Amino acid sequence: MNWISNYVRPKINSLFSRREVPENLWSKCPECGTMLFHRELSDNLNVCTSCEHHMPITPRERFAALFDGGIFSEVEVPLPVPDPLAFRDQKKYPDRLKAAQKATAEPEAMLVAEGEIGRTPIIAAAQDFAFMGGSMGMYVGNAIIAAAERAIKLKRPLVLFSAAGGARMQEGILSLMQMPRTTVAVQMLKEASLPYIVVLTHPTTGGVTASYAMLGDVQIAEPNALICFAGPRVIEQTIREKLPEGFQRAEYLLDHGMLDRVTHRKKLREELTTILRMLMLQSPAIVADLPAPSPTTP
Repeated sequence: MNWISNYVRPKINSLFSRREVPENLWSKCPECGTMLFHRELSDNLNVCTSCEHHMPITPRERFAALFDGGIFSEVEVPLPVPDPLAFRDQKKYPDRLKAAQKATAEPEAMLVAEGEIGRTPIIAAAQDFAFMGGSMGMYVGNAIIAAAERAIKLKRPLVLFSAAGGARMQEGILSLMQMPRTTVAVQMLKEASLPYIVVLTHPTTGGVTASYAMLGDVQIAEPNALICFAGPRVIEQTIREKLPEGFQRAEYLLDHGMLDRVTHRKKLREELTTILRMLMLQSPAIVADLPAPSPTTP
């Protein structure tokens, strides 16, 4: 052993060896194919800087951009009975849940939080499509009910961000029962005269569209979001006809009276603030969070 083999050779190898680059530094836009640096994409709220395509965003990232100062607190959701049907296909249901929890670092497909947006206190709930396709199971039903009850208790509006492939097949009829349960929760908000605003994101389909996702006092969607009960391919195969261009996309539904607004993700916070304060009979939000100007005397 000598200084050449102990020091010189490792030093030379380190200079000429290929440095490993983390795989998650760049993302490819599925719409235009542009390679986007992860920090640039994150700063732009996961919207492509080239073609404005709206990519998926996690509930926590969404809430960090939505709430004032990115500050919010989670609302506790009652846990349902695990694997009530002992369902098993290629994998056991608990194994699928564990895999989804590991991949998303979230306990389930919906996150409920409370905080302020434009100095307006709200309750917000958001689905995570990365968690088993955002599928609607008993936990999602419990989350919406918990959000509605919290909103009624604090007399706050509820804003819900939907993103789902429909009901969760591993919970069978128990999953379908969440449709009437969540409909009752929405009715509770209406009876309490509290606004319920839904923001439909890509994709929102199946039983979610047939229940709480289409019951908002105001229906907003992100650009080009797929919103439907049955998908376009299923409909084409059923009626054996070619569907119109952009069928079941947000802009098509807006033109046909199914939506109130289609709003860019970066403008959504401002839009929600305006609508919420209007529905809660509050004065308009102060630009740049400055103190209100003193009334002028004649």
